[in-house]
Amino acid sequence: MIHDVALTVPEPGPRAELGTFVGRVVQLDPVAAVRLCGAAGTVTAWVVTPFEVLATRTVVGELQPADVTVAATALLTALTVDRGATVDPGSEGHWRGGELPPADGWTAVGKLAADELAAATEHGLDEARTQAGPHGPPAVLLDRTVFTVAAPTGPPVQVPLRCLFALSGLGLLPDSGAHHPVQLGTTRSWLRLDTPGGGVVRSRRVTLPLLV
Repeated sequence: MIHDVALTVPEPGPRAELGTFVGRVVQLDPVAAVRLCGAAGTVTAWVVTPFEVLATRTVVGELQPADVTVAATALLTALTVDRGATVDPGSEGHWRGGELPPADGWTAVGKLAADELAAATEHGLDEARTQAGPHGPPAVLLDRTVFTVAAPTGPPVQVPLRCLFALSGLGLLPDSGAHHPVQLGTTRSWLRLDTPGGGVVRSRRVTLPLLV
């Protein structure tokens, strides 16, 4: 069933921030789909990156219906051309990113310094340039652990290179030396890295594919 879709982001600042995030998504993947989820006065955008890592951004707003998937290009046009508080983000599409992580139940594990992230990402990109094949960098490189962080409880948390590539590809990595470290959080099944411009989320159940 086709519904009329209305996205309301009252303040210009959050609208611009969401537009910037979606613009980066389109640059990384022009045919990407964005899943919008509204709850408790906020709207959260989700997208599957080419690195099999979810990217996300939350702003204050309202969404009708409360869960809808639209083309990233249509959403970007609505946010940057219409410029109204309420926009039509486009017709409903199909979400192919599998289950979404929970909104609650996250444990703050620690912070990763901007300069360390930048160095690890650049080193990984250098390797990817020499190892990439027709389908991009090999999975063994993307799954390489680049950071291991002690958790408050349970085993240490391992951060794979694919998460850093997703942050870099979306322009979310803080500049080296920036005073905004990346926040690392987990649930039993998910890993999350948050920056001021958005975050990336990866299933920790590595034996299960993200895409379905």
